[in-house]
Amino acid sequence: MLLRARIVLPVSQPPIADGFVRVAGHRITEVGAWADLADSTGAEDLGEVILMPGLVNAHCHLDYTDFVGAIPVPHSFTDWINAIVDLKADVDDDAHVRSWMNGAEQCLLNGITSIGNIETRPDLWKRGPLRMFSFIELIVMRAESDANKVVVDTVEWIANHAPERMRVGLSPHAPYTTKPELLEACVATHLPLAIHLAESVEEDEMFRQGSGRLFDWLSGTGRNMADCGHCSPTAHLERHGVLREGTLVVHGNYLNDDDIRLLGESKVSLVHCPRSHDYFGHAPFRAEALHTMGVNLCLGTDSLATVREGDAELSLFDELDSHQKAFPGLEPDELIRRVTTNPARALGMAGQVGELTADAFADMIMLPYEGAAESAVEAAVNHVGHVQAVMIEGHWEMPPPSMRGPIPIEGR
Repeated sequence: MLLRARIVLPVSQPPIADGFVRVAGHRITEVGAWADLADSTGAEDLGEVILMPGLVNAHCHLDYTDFVGAIPVPHSFTDWINAIVDLKADVDDDAHVRSWMNGAEQCLLNGITSIGNIETRPDLWKRGPLRMFSFIELIVMRAESDANKVVVDTVEWIANHAPERMRVGLSPHAPYTTKPELLEACVATHLPLAIHLAESVEEDEMFRQGSGRLFDWLSGTGRNMADCGHCSPTAHLERHGVLREGTLVVHGNYLNDDDIRLLGESKVSLVHCPRSHDYFGHAPFRAEALHTMGVNLCLGTDSLATVREGDAELSLFDELDSHQKAFPGLEPDELIRRVTTNPARALGMAGQVGELTADAFADMIMLPYEGAAESAVEAAVNHVGHVQAVMIEGHWEMPPPSMRGPIPIEGR
């Protein structure tokens, strides 16, 4: 398969005016300028478009998609937790599946081809064409709970059920919903880890001061609170070996200089979710300090249970818009990396997804564009709405308009 486009945007190299991408099977074999192509036999001209890698959503909860707009902005993070627990209790199996599938469809429509999803129902992970990086959520807090058995059983289940093309890891949910034994057992598996960290001021108070609303609420659930009141949530994870190269830290909304230093030295990746951050009205996100310290920064959508708009969709373009408003000085090249090559690296797929290069998977999206190459990255970052076409592993999951059949007319 040979594709020609007005602009080919590899991300890992500058935009190519009048470029091409050659695909063989599931992978890209060649990327370059049309004028340099030796054999153009069978080429498909996509026209006035940007052809670029599919976006990589480093953090999502697909199963909360249908909770969009369901929770008014709460007074506190603890109030939100109570609200989401109540919502989940009312969801039957069919509704759960529909919500997950609706989220997957929204991702595809908005150009997301790879996704790091927190799984509470991993039996759904084979559905649809998305490239899934599934982190199975684990919540173990009580002293009497056998954390080691939970982890051993989960790892055994993964070994017997995970599809070959999927990357699977563990998500010990957050410092406040796990006990040290669970964290250490997860680290010992050497599987990829994703964990929510420093998500709220209440979590910060719980671990630094041993007090606050979240501390009081969890005390009432039977959680052993002996690990609180000693250090920051970040230092807590560092003590138990969670902060290591390859760990995916989610949110990081409340970090001081020492926390950021720990994250940088540990070579973790951090996923920031701008719309979720705005929804809670958190303190300003410390993106510049994290970037300076060498933390691999990515953007994610989180879930639609943390957006203000009732018609919102899972869209990294919308996350980019929110991120730009918070950090207007960021260059387009850095912004596009935070939804492509950076999350690819965070998910252990550097060079495989998030860029158009030889040997990468043929995961591509198409955006309408009539401008010059020098403005293509900015145009991609500022794209609004659904994409024109989506390819995953060399197959058009959403074909370009030129390849679609005629629209059926009733009565003909």
